[in-house]
Amino acid sequence: MQDRLKRLKFRAWHRGTREADYMIGGFFDRYSSEWGEAELGWYEAVVEEDDVDIMAWALGTGQPPAHLDRPEMIAAMRRLDYIPLP
Repeated sequence: MQDRLKRLKFRAWHRGTREADYMIGGFFDRYSSEWGEAELGWYEAVVEEDDVDIMAWALGTGQPPAHLDRPEMIAAMRRLDYIPLP
């Protein structure tokens, strides 16, 4: 399980842009300790998606595809309470 979490954390924080790193990585850091198997599986699928799409879901400007549409997880993404502000 620890190896799985390490891989996910790396994938979350190494997206290619600082904005995506903060949004996708910050979400992982804030919530992953509360996740069970189903949530981890969902997040593993999410990090395979394009950054632009993930960020649109978090900002509420886009909807996730049906296989990733978990309202409680998307609602947590949209709170944006995981992004540090200066």
